[in-house]
Amino acid sequence: MTHPLILKFGGTSVGTPQAMRQAAAVVRRSRTTHGPVVVVTSALSGITDLLLQTTRDAAQNAHGQARNQAVERILAAHQAIAAALLPPDDRSPALDAVRQHVETFRRLVEAIAVLGEVTPRACDAVASLGERMSAPLLAAVLEAHGVPAQAVDAAEIIVTDATFQSAQPDLAASTPRIRKRLRPLLEAGVTPVVTGFIGATSEGITTTLGRGGSDFTAALLGAALDAAEVHIYTDVDGVMSADPRIVPEARTLPRLSYREVAELAYFGAKVLHPKTIRPVVERGIPLRVRNTFDPDGPDTLIVAESETTPGTGKAVTLIRDLALLTVEGRGMLGVPGVAARTFQAVADTGTSVVLITQASSEQSITFAVPAAAAPRVVAALEDAFAAEIARRDIDRVALTPNISIVTVVGAGMQHTHGVAGRVFTALGDVGVNVVAIAQGSSEVAISFAVTAADAENAVRAVHGLTKGGDVVHSK
Repeated sequence: MTHPLILKFGGTSVGTPQAMRQAAAVVRRSRTTHGPVVVVTSALSGITDLLLQTTRDAAQNAHGQARNQAVERILAAHQAIAAALLPPDDRSPALDAVRQHVETFRRLVEAIAVLGEVTPRACDAVASLGERMSAPLLAAVLEAHGVPAQAVDAAEIIVTDATFQSAQPDLAASTPRIRKRLRPLLEAGVTPVVTGFIGATSEGITTTLGRGGSDFTAALLGAALDAAEVHIYTDVDGVMSADPRIVPEARTLPRLSYREVAELAYFGAKVLHPKTIRPVVERGIPLRVRNTFDPDGPDTLIVAESETTPGTGKAVTLIRDLALLTVEGRGMLGVPGVAARTFQAVADTGTSVVLITQASSEQSITFAVPAAAAPRVVAALEDAFAAEIARRDIDRVALTPNISIVTVVGAGMQHTHGVAGRVFTALGDVGVNVVAIAQGSSEVAISFAVTAADAENAVRAVHGLTKGGDVVHSK
């Protein structure tokens, strides 16, 4: 059998009648040009958020009328697609499945309202319902468009641990289940439509895969079925060189390495989470990011290692709403364990550190954290170093609010002299002051902190250095 294509459609790619019609057209064409296809679908756009918000409100004993309105909105979204895309005789079976899951949702939130709390396990049970409603609907739409299709619940085939809301799949345990369930359908000419985002423990308890969960599902299926390629369909033309809302001339990046994607994802770009695509990247299976609404337009190919051209700075990312914290004092000089104690105190608050830099004199450590977490991190640090502050070994824990981090990403920068100099010259030319700088030893990314007011100017200035993926010399 020909190696299948895995086509994953995000929420915006199935969220309206027009979007689902276009997704069905992409599937039909892929079957014609390639052969066997496996579809992975997200919930309709906005549905998972609505399910979870209603659940959280129920735990606070919100009025039952709000829950009824949520149920009506969920039903209406699916009914609108069925009315637009399915013949009258074909609507009832698809909508019966939707109604069954809506009723499950109603019962769950009523129980949560009585208990007054919602557990991670209950959240996963609720969150899984969006995909369980969209999959049978998309399968019915494919059938109506001449594509034999069957909905498949991923909880049957993807085995995970019991870390609810961010479960870790077990590919070794999942692979035989995936092959046993999907290969007979493919051999019979049927396109499986698999629920993204969800799995189940070995005991059959529903879990969800966390951020990028549907992408993760697609990658797991691709690895298990030895796919020809995995295509991630969304509403933009692949991965962009910058946020086009900030940089109108931003372009699609034709090729990225796994390492570059990891840097982009970490530093705020809306791209694939590196964890979710690792199963296929490690097996050498190509992965493409494509636009559902412009399938012939530009796309991005992601591979294990991308060819690098010296001077390449491929993309610029921006993280907003940060604060810089600095632990400083002359008494820190040469004292072992200060950094360890600093970051242990941060970790104890449950806060993630975005950027770290330390002066070679060892008299200060500066790092960035989300602005909302900054006050509690400061309090934790002052408590951890209370004795050192009292005897002036540490002068203070300083807080600089309203910070953003801009990152330039591109594997080719490690082979190029003077990239950092050109970047900071460009910033100086537009009057942007850099507050802190960090660069990893891999030299795949250069990150710097600027004030929030300067952030967008900084992104545009640095993006202006790139052309066709190469950092060009400033004049």
